[in-house]
Amino acid sequence: MILTVLTSINLATYCLFWLDKQAAQRNSWRVSERMLLTFAAMGGSLGALLACRTYRHKTRKEPFRTLLLAIVTFHLGLIIATVATSPELPALLDAWAAAF
Repeated sequence: MILTVLTSINLATYCLFWLDKQAAQRNSWRVSERMLLTFAAMGGSLGALLACRTYRHKTRKEPFRTLLLAIVTFHLGLIIATVATSPELPALLDAWAAAF
């Protein structure tokens, strides 16, 4: 279930970045940076990064870029901490080592 939620929030974040890029090109209503960063912070940081790279959108805008990278770093830290404290980690490492 959590994978479905994370996939959905990342897809929504990606779409928001795409909409904002389209609006920027047409000089029309924009999605606020606060909204983009909020969606990234709620779990959509991968979608945000992918959209930034795909559409070359918000890649030089400071402090937006730094805040987005901080969110991505935080999410990576959470993933690493979750994996490192998982009770299944020793079995996973043994299985991985056995493969080699």
